Amino acid sequence: MSDDDAEIQNMKERKLVEMMRRTRGQLRSAEKYDGKPILLSDATFSSEISKYPLMVVDFWAAWCGPCRMVAPIVEQLAKEYSGRVVFGKLNVDENPLTSSEFDVQSIPTLLIFVDGEPVDGIIGAVPKHQIESKIKARLGN
Repeated sequence: MSDDDAEIQNMKERKLVEMMRRTRGQLRSAEKYDGKPILLSDATFSSEISKYPLMVVDFWAAWCGPCRMVAPIVEQLAKEYSGRVVFGKLNVDENPLTSSEFDVQSIPTLLIFVDGEPVDGIIGAVPKHQIESKIKARLGN
């Protein structure tokens, strides 16, 4: 086997191990997650987002009309993607520290976290297909 072939084989093995690790994490999260958005707070935010390989967090407020438009979409996507994506909701009025930490200045804001790190976001009330396309990109669909 040449050095190039050995290097390719090593890369394939590392990729397989990484895929298996992510799949185990998704299966573990499916066992704990019932397909409904998790209510997050300043106190629980960091620990919750780090539990799941892929999480979408809806930053919202009760008085926000566009937030009320996005809420049923988030609920529906949480059911449809149960076991693959976890959804969370954070009320910005009740949790100003986390909102400030992620510089959320307009609501609704949806932030996508991969392994606890923010990787993408959507600001404003957008149609379901727009949110879903960002999720599918992270799932590799």
